[in-house]
Amino acid sequence: MKNQSRRIAGRIALIYIIVGALWVVSSDHFSMILANDKLVLYVFFQRYKGWLFIVVTGFLIYFLIYWRTYKLLQSQQSLIQKEHQLQESKEHYQSLFNHNPDGVFELKRSGELVSLNPEGENIIGCPTEKLQGTLLEQFVVEEKRNELREIFKAVIEGKGRKFESEIINAKGQKKIVRCTLLPIVVNYEINGVFGIARDITELRKNEEMMIRTEKLSLIGQLAAAVAHEIRNPLTSIKGFIQLLSATKKVEESHLNIILSEIDRIQIISGEMLILGKKQAFTYKRENLREILKQVLVLMEAQSNLVNVKINYRDVSKDPPHVYGESNQLKSVFINIIQNAVEAIEMEGYVSVSLNTSDNDVIIDVEDNGHGISEERLLSLGEPFFSTKETGTGLGLVVCKKIIERHNGEISFQSELGKGTKVKIRLPKMS
Repeated sequence: MKNQSRRIAGRIALIYIIVGALWVVSSDHFSMILANDKLVLYVFFQRYKGWLFIVVTGFLIYFLIYWRTYKLLQSQQSLIQKEHQLQESKEHYQSLFNHNPDGVFELKRSGELVSLNPEGENIIGCPTEKLQGTLLEQFVVEEKRNELREIFKAVIEGKGRKFESEIINAKGQKKIVRCTLLPIVVNYEINGVFGIARDITELRKNEEMMIRTEKLSLIGQLAAAVAHEIRNPLTSIKGFIQLLSATKKVEESHLNIILSEIDRIQIISGEMLILGKKQAFTYKRENLREILKQVLVLMEAQSNLVNVKINYRDVSKDPPHVYGESNQLKSVFINIIQNAVEAIEMEGYVSVSLNTSDNDVIIDVEDNGHGISEERLLSLGEPFFSTKETGTGLGLVVCKKIIERHNGEISFQSELGKGTKVKIRLPKMS
C-alpha cells in the first residue's frame, strides 16, 4: 500500500516538474520574442506569467487528482461489490453446509478434519470441536481402512471417488455410510478434500429384509420341485436295495448307481441349505462359472416338472471372476431363470450363456415363452408390478438392487409370442 502511494505521489510530482520546466523554457522563449517588438508586452507577460502558470497547473493537478480519485473510488466500489458477492457466496455455502441432509466434511491433505456439518456430527456422534485436527479414519472398521487410504490417495491425485464403508461412531453404533470424496482445487493446486456422507444403515436393513423375504419365497417355490427331483433317485436307491435284499448279491455297478444318486441328493439338498441359511454378506472374489453351475443344479429340478429344457453354454475366454457375494448372486440367477421357466406354457427351452468381454462378465438368460409387450416391459423392475397373476413384482426389484450393489447392469428385451432375453453385466476382476 505504501509503495503504491509513493508511486502515485511520485508520478504527480514528476508531471508537475516536467510541466514547470516546459513552462519556464517556453515562457522565456516567448518573452524574448515579445522583447524584440514591444517592451510593454514583455514586462506585462513577465509580471503575470507566474499567475498563469498557477492557473494552468491548478487545472492540470485538479484533473489528475480527479482522474486518479475516480479510478480509486471505482476500484473501491468494485471491491465492495465483490466483497458483497463473496459474502453472499459464503452464506450460500454455509446454508448448503449447515442444512444439508447428508454429512458434509472438509479434510486437509494429511487427512485431518477441518470442519463437519451438523448431520456429520450426528453420524459420527461427536461435536466438531472435539474432532478438529483428528483423522476420521479412526471411526472406520479395521478391515476397511486400507481400502479407504487407497481411495483418499486417489482423490488427492485429483480423482473423485464414490464408495460405501462401515463405521463405528463415537457412541459405539455401527453404521453403513455411502460417501463421495472430491478434491479441493485452489489456484490449480489440490489443498484438501471435500466429503459427503449419507447414513444408509436403515436403507440397507430394509433392502436386506426384502432380499431375505424374496429368497424365502424362492425357496418355498423350489421346495416342491426339489422334493420331486429327490424322489427319483430315492426310488432308484430303494429298488436296488430291494434287489440286493432279494438276491443277497452285491453288484458293483448297482453300488455305483446308488452312490451316484446319493451324491445327487446331497448336492441338491446342500444347495437348498446354503440358499436358505442366513449369512453375513461378505464381498470377495467369486467365480461366476461355479455359481451358475450350482444354480442350474437346483433349477433343473424346477424345469423338469414342467418339461422345460435348460441349455447352458460357457463361451467365456477369460476366468469369469467378479467382486461380489455368492448368495446374493445365486438369488438373482434363480429368480431370473425361474421367471423364464414360468413364462413357457408348453414344452420349450431356457438358454443360459456365460461370456466375458474386456471389462465385464456377461450372463444372458433367454426363453421362448409368451414374451412381454413393449408397454409392460417399461415397468419391469418396479415394485408391485408383475407379469404373473400371483406375482408381487418384488423379485426383479431385489434383482436390480443386488446387481446395482455389485456395480453391474441388468436389461430386458422381449417380444410378444417370441420370448424374453435378460442380460446381466458385472465388472470383471482381473
